[in-house]
Amino acid sequence: MSKRNGRLWLVIIGLPVALFLALQLIPVWLLQTNPPVVAEPAWDSPQTRALAKRACFDCHSNETVWSWYTRIAPVSWLTTLDVLRGRRNFNFSEWGAARGGEGGEGGRGGGETGETILEGRMPPASYLLTHPAAKLTEAEKQLLIQGLEASLK
Repeated sequence: MSKRNGRLWLVIIGLPVALFLALQLIPVWLLQTNPPVVAEPAWDSPQTRALAKRACFDCHSNETVWSWYTRIAPVSWLTTLDVLRGRRNFNFSEWGAARGGEGGEGGRGGGETGETILEGRMPPASYLLTHPAAKLTEAEKQLLIQGLEASLK
């Protein structure tokens, strides 16, 4: 291999590796916290809470499970942003806190949440790729929706 080809390979391989390592220095993981649970809704049943925990809590509660890969950029940026947005829009762990909606749920009642689940927008497909246990069957979706409607009123 010629000296020129060696330098080219060093640039082709070394530059992306250096960039990847530099990205790790941006400490977005400092935002990956779990504040205390203030209050939860009055769940209509343990089954409703279990389904919500399985499919919703990672983004919509203060009980997020931060997996190892959520500490590595750029995944850390996307995950942290999703969780912060999810908590801001609907947080089961801060139920009743003064957050802009009736009951502290950010303006979403059980009906709107049910539509979101039924239409397959929640949990999002990108989340289900790495969390297959969060995928709900149609029967589980119906149970969760009914339970949320009863719990969130």
